[in-house]
This record gives sequence, structure tokens and C-alpha cells, in this order.
Amino acid sequence: MSINRIPVHFSDRRRRAVDQFVRRVVTGCGVGILLLMLLLFFWLIWVVLPLFSAPGMQATTNMQLWDKAQVLAMGSDGHLGWRISRNEARFIPLDGQPAAEALVLQQHPDAAVNSSNSNSVLLNMQGALLLMQPLIHENHGQWFFPFGDRPLHLAQGAVTTMALTSLSDHQWRIAAQTPAGISVMTLENQQTVNQILLPQQQAEHLLLSPDGTLLYASEGRLLRVWQITPEGAQLRETQTLNQRPQSLHILTGGRTLLIQDTQGVKQWFAIAGDKGPRLQEIHTFDHSQDALKVVPEAQRRVFATFNAAGEVKLFASKQQGPILTRQLAPGIQALAFSPRGDALIIEREGQWQQFALDNPWPDFTWRNLWQKIWYENYPQPDWVWQSTAAGDSYQAKFSLIPMVLGTLKAASLALLFATPLALAAAMYTAWFMSPGLRRWVKPGIEMMGALPSVVIGLIAGVWLAPHVSTALVGVLLLPLVLAVTLLLCGVLSPHLPARWRRPGFEVILLLPVLLAVTLLTLWLPTQLWPDIGERLAHYEQRNLLVAALAMGFALVPLIFTLSEDALFSVPGALGQGSLALGATPWQTLTRVVLPGASAGIFAALMIGFGRAVGETMIVLMATGNTPVSEGGLFAGLRALSANIAIEMPEAAAGSAHYRILFLSALLLLIFTLVINTVAELIRQRLRQRYSQHEGQG
Repeated sequence: MSINRIPVHFSDRRRRAVDQFVRRVVTGCGVGILLLMLLLFFWLIWVVLPLFSAPGMQATTNMQLWDKAQVLAMGSDGHLGWRISRNEARFIPLDGQPAAEALVLQQHPDAAVNSSNSNSVLLNMQGALLLMQPLIHENHGQWFFPFGDRPLHLAQGAVTTMALTSLSDHQWRIAAQTPAGISVMTLENQQTVNQILLPQQQAEHLLLSPDGTLLYASEGRLLRVWQITPEGAQLRETQTLNQRPQSLHILTGGRTLLIQDTQGVKQWFAIAGDKGPRLQEIHTFDHSQDALKVVPEAQRRVFATFNAAGEVKLFASKQQGPILTRQLAPGIQALAFSPRGDALIIEREGQWQQFALDNPWPDFTWRNLWQKIWYENYPQPDWVWQSTAAGDSYQAKFSLIPMVLGTLKAASLALLFATPLALAAAMYTAWFMSPGLRRWVKPGIEMMGALPSVVIGLIAGVWLAPHVSTALVGVLLLPLVLAVTLLLCGVLSPHLPARWRRPGFEVILLLPVLLAVTLLTLWLPTQLWPDIGERLAHYEQRNLLVAALAMGFALVPLIFTLSEDALFSVPGALGQGSLALGATPWQTLTRVVLPGASAGIFAALMIGFGRAVGETMIVLMATGNTPVSEGGLFAGLRALSANIAIEMPEAAAGSAHYRILFLSALLLLIFTLVINTVAELIRQRLRQRYSQHEGQG
């Protein structure tokens, strides 16, 4: 019999070519995956980065003014500006073109006030009132007098202080200080439809909310707030201020009141209490004490100030200090925003200067994402996520703390639920179960991992949540009862007949016992305490407990498979040597096999935790999606991934909401990368440590 030996240096060109091709394909795919991950990472950064850009202010055009008289009111629509002085009213093109002919005012006004939307101006003509509107259409301006071009003389006497708000296109509300008191008039269709007199009331400053329902009147250090209704006016509250106000202003929405005094500009808004809403001082804006004048934007909670040195500052309601500071030449007399807040007109003596503003997200800062913010109508600072609301004047709230806490709570509790089950199953099947039974059990558990998460979430939200609410006591007692049952079974198993105690088949006897104990534990409390979940004051049917149970069920196959593979990867000689030295199977498992497989088991737990952090559909369907930071086991929550899935279809492309959702995705990606990197480092150290122990043995 001849033996044909293969030469040592035998080589097959075709096989070498195939091996080289496959090696290059695998390498190229690996590099491609890494490049794709880097591309995704940098694309997310590119979308998010504009959120952190600082506001900008750049000069665009300079315009000379014909009228040298002091300005009383001014504004613009972004293309055409208007200006009212004691002598005339004029429209001024903002592109440097010649101005149109001015409207000469027959009587010289003493003062003027704008409505909150800047579409109406009320002039004080030596005690009489004249309402004007600068109407702009296709870059052409026209002055309109809704109640005629003759001043309105009030029967109560000459007006000294006044306030104006526009209720609709054809309806206005005016508050005027007269010798007889404060007169509140509602004007419509060239006539007075309602008039309320507050007799003997004196005020140095008057201010109407944009909807006309509130009147703020300051006298000395006293600030009175009147509730205006068609039936009359009712004094809602009186506040004693620390300083005499210099001016009063309302930010968009009519809820935030700005009070300027010698200490700076202070933010106030109403907070609900036992006696109804009451004004509360929130904070004083830093570096605002030198402001000469405060000018709010028409559509956002932003205002600007300027001082005698020519320093212009922009403030936002949720920021402690200025978001933009620009030093200009001294001598600023007035300024006005464009309707969208993207331009600013500054007037000096005989000159207009226009600036382009780049301030798309004034309310966003990194601090607002993680620190407590005091929002309007909230009793105290809090972490709040509320991206939209039914009202047009809502204040977007973008705190990520509720979603981060919800993500960590759901993932941690799900891992706490899944880890004992998965590790116990992996140890039993790998070390104690008979090979014949293992060939059936292992694929069965792994098949659980093929269930779509949306199916698990649907079952958890529709079927599991109501049953947990009914059998809540049994669900909470079940882990303890099962642990006691397992210990009792271990104590009683030696007393069973020998033919029932076949090694590796204990599970066949144990499963019916555990199933019966589980059903009894879940059923018995429902007879003693029926529907206990509905009786708890803070219990929500879809809560953290339901989500943890569902997510734990989804994590068991993953952790089980990886842990069992890690146990099987331990060299068999180690376990056999331990048994040969007299150790029991349990001692061999806990003291020899588990330490050797610890690196793989730890990696399995970290991969399971990463899967739980990124889980979307189960959390989306089983938690109620309430973005709250408080709450325990029976409260709802919202995870970062679920929040992205819910709100991304509603977010306007390029908005702050849109970019913050991408920031959430970037944080999830970074968190997953950090978890996997730390897990890999620890796994390598554990592998190195126990491989050294194996070498020493």
C-alpha cells in the first residue's frame, strides 16, 4: 500500500487566489463598515453643530434721515422701515433707495406707544389720542387712520400715560391715565364698543397684555394687575417692588413681564396658587443694569437693550445673561427689530444703521439640556420636555434629563430582570443538562431572540399591562417565591426515588412545579386584593415595571447565547481536572469555569445593556411615553430612542426641535460606543488575567 504524502511546500494557485480574494473582500467590508460608522458619526455632528453656534450681528446698510427730530416710534417689515417723530411720519426703504414723501403731522405728538405686534401706533397729541397704522404692501407703505385723522379727546380729561394692544385687525384696546382715573377702552369699527373707568387710580406706567385681558399699572413701588373682562375690571393682585420701575414690557405670549429698574431688567410671570395666579419674580438678567431702553421682539421671547456707551445686548428669557453683546458708537437713540427677529435697526442723530442678526435658536444652550429651568407657569425650576403645545405662544422645553433617566431606568431594570434568568439557564444547559436535552432547549431559547421587538411591545402594552395591574402583588412576590421554591426543591430532591433523579433531566420535574407555583402566586393575590393597581394613586397601567418585564424577555436569548458560548469556550481539561481532584460539579462551575468564562459573560451583559439602551418599540408601546424625571416602578417614562421615533416625523427640518432630536441620536451613539469600548477593555483584561492563571496552573 503506497502512501501519497502531500509535499510541505505544496501550493494551489487557484486556492491561493480564492483565499486572497476572500481576504480582500472581508477586509474591504470591515473597512467599509468602519467608514460608514464614521460617516454617520460626523453627519450627526454636522446636523447638531449649528445649535452651538454663537449669535451674530453684522452691519448691512447706513441711511441718512431728513428729519432730525427725536424719534417717537419706529419699526420695519424687513424691507421697508417706518419712523414717527414729532414732525412727520415717513417710510424709509432699507436698501438705500430714496425715501418716500413724509406725512406731516399737524399737531406735534408728545409720546407714542406701539402694540405688541408693532402693527399699530398710538400717539399722544397734547392729551388727545391718535391711532395710526403703517400698512406695507409689496414694499410700498401707506399710513392708515382707523378712527380718522383727528385726535380723540376723552371726556375724562387729558391723557398723560397710555398703553395699546391690538385684539384683531379691526379691534384695539387702549388704557389711558386721565385726571379722573384710568380709562380702558375697546375700539372697533370707528367707534367705542366698551369703556371701563378705574376711578381715582393713578399710574406712572401702563401696560396691556397682547390679548388685552391684563392691565399692569405701576405707581411708585406698587404694581397692580387688573383682570379686564367685557363686564368690567377686577384687581387681581398688588405687588410691592424693591425699586421704582423705569419701564414695563411684555414678551411674546403675554406671560413674561419685564420690569426695568436701577438694578437691571427683571423677569416676572404668574404662578398658580391657592388664590389664583400671582406674579413671581424669577431672576434679574445679568449685565442689564445700565440699559437705557428695553425693546422686545414681536414673535420670540427675546429683547434688546442699549446703554449710553453704545453697547447693544440681546437677551433671551431662559438665559441668565446676554446672548450677544456688541459695542457700537455712542449716541444710540432707539432701535427696532424686524418681524422675524433677523434684523435690527439702530437710530442715531440723523442716521439709521441696519444690522443682520443671526440668532435662530435664542433659547437653546447646553445648560438648558441638563439643568433645571424655571418655565412660565411652573411653580419651580424643573427638567421638562415639551416640544409642542396647542397654544401659539408656547415656550418650547428641551430638557433631555427625563429621557436619559427613562432610558437608564428601563435598561437597568430590564438587565436586572434578564441577567439571573439568562445566566442561570446558560450555566445549567452548559454544565448540568444532558446533551440530548440540551440540543432541544438551546435552539428553543435562541428562537426567542427572533421575535420582533414590535410584537413583544404590542403584547406588553395590550395584554401584559392590564394583567400586571390586576395581579400586581403576585408579580412583585414572584421572584422571592420562585427563589424559595428552588431552594426547597434542592433540599427535597435527594428524597425522590432514584429513577426520578436522572442526571441532566431535573428540569423535566422542576418546570411543572415552577409553573404551578407561578400560577398560584399570580392568582391568589387577585382574590385577596382585586384590581389593586387601579387603587394606587400614582399607578399607571403602562409603566416601568411592564417595560422592564418585556425588555428583559427580549434580552434573555441574547445574554443566554453569548454566556453559554463563553462557558463552553473554557478548556474542558480545567473542569475535568477540578472534578478529578474531588471538587463537586457546583464547585467546579463556580470556582473554575465561571472565572474562566467571566470575560465572555461580562461582554454578554454589556451587549445586552447596549441593546436595552437602544431599544425603541418595546419602550414605545409599553411605557405610556410620559417624559417625566420623577416616578418609580409604577410610573411611566420615555426613552431617548422612543422620543426620536415619536417626534421626528413632526419636527420641522432645520428647526431647533429637529436638531435636538439628532443630538439625542448622537448621544445614544456615543453612549453605545463608550459602553462597548469599556466592555472590550475589561474583557481583554479579564481574559489576560485568567489566561495567566491557566498558564501558571
